[in-house]
Amino acid sequence: MKVAIIHDWLVTYAGAERVLEKMIECYPDADLYSLVDFLESDRSFIKNKKINTSFIQHLPLARKKYRYYLPLMPLAIEQFDLSSYDLVISSSHAVAKGVITGPDQFHICMCYSPIRYAWDLQHQYLKESGLNDGLKGLLVKWFLHNIRIWDLRTVNGVDEFISISKFIKRRIKKIYNRDSIVIYPPVYINDFKNFVDKKEEFYITSSRMVPYKKIDLIVEAFTRKMPDKKLIVIGEGPDFDKIKRLSGKNVELMGYQPFPILKDYLSRAKAFIFAAEEDFGIAPLEAQASGTPVIAYAKGGALETIIGLEYDHPTGVFFYEQSIDSLASAVNKFENQVKEINSKNCVENAERFSESRFINEFKNHVENKYSIWKKKL
Repeated sequence: MKVAIIHDWLVTYAGAERVLEKMIECYPDADLYSLVDFLESDRSFIKNKKINTSFIQHLPLARKKYRYYLPLMPLAIEQFDLSSYDLVISSSHAVAKGVITGPDQFHICMCYSPIRYAWDLQHQYLKESGLNDGLKGLLVKWFLHNIRIWDLRTVNGVDEFISISKFIKRRIKKIYNRDSIVIYPPVYINDFKNFVDKKEEFYITSSRMVPYKKIDLIVEAFTRKMPDKKLIVIGEGPDFDKIKRLSGKNVELMGYQPFPILKDYLSRAKAFIFAAEEDFGIAPLEAQASGTPVIAYAKGGALETIIGLEYDHPTGVFFYEQSIDSLASAVNKFENQVKEINSKNCVENAERFSESRFINEFKNHVENKYSIWKKKL
């Protein structure tokens, strides 16, 4: 069986790349394709494999501005000649699922989400980017309209969908009208097993500072509503200066920190604060793997990875509005009921999402579906 794995773009090592890493462990002889490959020195997660890239790789300023070439990405992904492969696996949150395959090839898509900024999150992205109005905004809306048409057309080229959460399973059903099986992404649980039973008197959040992560909401809530409680913020990004201006004396912005420091703070924190609506959300599971409870916005993948106080063996507390008051109320609720949550429960819950579990589930599902499809030929 000759296997190809197609990934949207390779520019960093984040959540989707962790999944790709484990796919390669399942299929070490697979050939890899990506629109662009601008990885720096550490290429170990792709086993230092050669990457087959598209023409976008060679366009001006592509290294820093590859996203600006989004209008060309549907065309670029369709230029990969995959006709010699038996099994095609797309690792897709944008256009990878749009590769062209034939009737004698099996295409299974690991879907992190249908293109978020083209579908149900379009209005949020346009607002945050200042593209709601004007000629530029009109052009972007027209482009997204065409992306939706292309995205739906390519659905028929996928034989099987895998979704990364029940939340994404519902989005795939709503947008593509296709069923999918949920296989949760791998979380590197063993890297975080450093918890301490006696927590210290500070809360923590860590994230890239972009609008949808809502770090500004967290910082403002602690500054204005909880000035007696300490908050540690780890991470950097475009919103760093804005968030710094919102920070009170009880908020410490540490910027980017290497993994050992992040791990140390996670293990000692009273709780991890998570205010984003994520498709899955690895950060809350890394906190739980560290034995640290999570106070999270009750939407998206968080509802599947955190056990609320209403259940046995809880691992966190939810708040139900992305507002300062709702978050402050949840922190107070947590402090009143913190004895009901312990580090052991948090670690045991995180273990449900381990690397070995993902490898077994993914490979078994792919090979089972491929075998069934093959018998029908």
